[in-house]
Amino acid sequence: MRTILLNPGPVTLSKRVRQALLRDDLCHREEEFAELQNAIRAKLLAVYALDPTDWAATVMTGSGTAAVEAMITSLVPKQGKLLIVENGVYGERITRIASRYGIDHLAISANWESSIDVDQVGRVLAAENSVTHVAVVHHETTTGRLNDLAPLAALCREHGAQILLDAVSSFGAEAIDFEHWPIAAAAATANKCLHGVPGTCFVMVDRGAVAKAHPRNLYLDLPTYIAAQDKAGTPFTQSVQTFYALDEALNELQDEGGVASRRKIYRTRMAQIQDVLTGIGIKPFLSDSETSCVLHAYEIPDRTNYVELHDRLKAEGFVIYAGQGPYAEKIFRLSMMGDITANDLDRLSQALLKALG
Repeated sequence: MRTILLNPGPVTLSKRVRQALLRDDLCHREEEFAELQNAIRAKLLAVYALDPTDWAATVMTGSGTAAVEAMITSLVPKQGKLLIVENGVYGERITRIASRYGIDHLAISANWESSIDVDQVGRVLAAENSVTHVAVVHHETTTGRLNDLAPLAALCREHGAQILLDAVSSFGAEAIDFEHWPIAAAAATANKCLHGVPGTCFVMVDRGAVAKAHPRNLYLDLPTYIAAQDKAGTPFTQSVQTFYALDEALNELQDEGGVASRRKIYRTRMAQIQDVLTGIGIKPFLSDSETSCVLHAYEIPDRTNYVELHDRLKAEGFVIYAGQGPYAEKIFRLSMMGDITANDLDRLSQALLKALG
């Protein structure tokens, strides 16, 4: 019995991605690595059909947080100001990053159960004409909320601000309108919707945003990475084996039919499990219209607790995820990313009925 990861990354790997980790050892200064890196950059751009003359896929060794930190610390200009929209742990983490580096910023905080208060954002942008960038989390896995970015994007266009998008848990599965939203950059990682392994992250950067960049970090300096990678180099040693895995995962995504196909797969999986859970009285934390295709949160019934539920399901071969902060004992989270078969879903359905029924 294999263990299926239902946490929001890392994911259960497919055989072909796992096998890719066993490819030959490779020096990051050799031509073969340059070819691998170039291929990954091109495939990342192709995920959302981005033009390489306008966009740069910047690949780094690190977690999704490394990509977000690189984006925030590199692309807010020296005299710029950052408006951060918070409605979960990861929006709040962006504020911590900005504070740590002394970046001029202000934050709009909302309850973790709430959607973005677009009217409040509009008032702040109107009052603070020095705001150059708005940072926002697309899929806030704290609750599974998919933030509606279209109204926010319209406000940013109106007030001349660019978006720094945390797409860590949405890139590769959710729709991201790179054409119409004023996105300066989107940060993401290999080990979520792309089904790679932890260790590689990336930032999709509008090349026009690089000219105003003000890097505050040596290792996470995006302009330096872009300059080196455009010349088929890398400023630092990369995690070669995880690059192999990402390359194969991107091939797998393309073979599956791309973003729209993966989104449909996730939704189909989630619908099956939600039917099981609601059938025994387990309530979704958010409505279907508010949640991503990637992860849903459910209320823990009074008849059990998270530790008991986790351990029962783990004994059946499934790893779930706890809530965070004030929701740690109130909700559990299920993600549908990774190599999950129809048989796995049937087993999970039975395991949930056994643990919660």
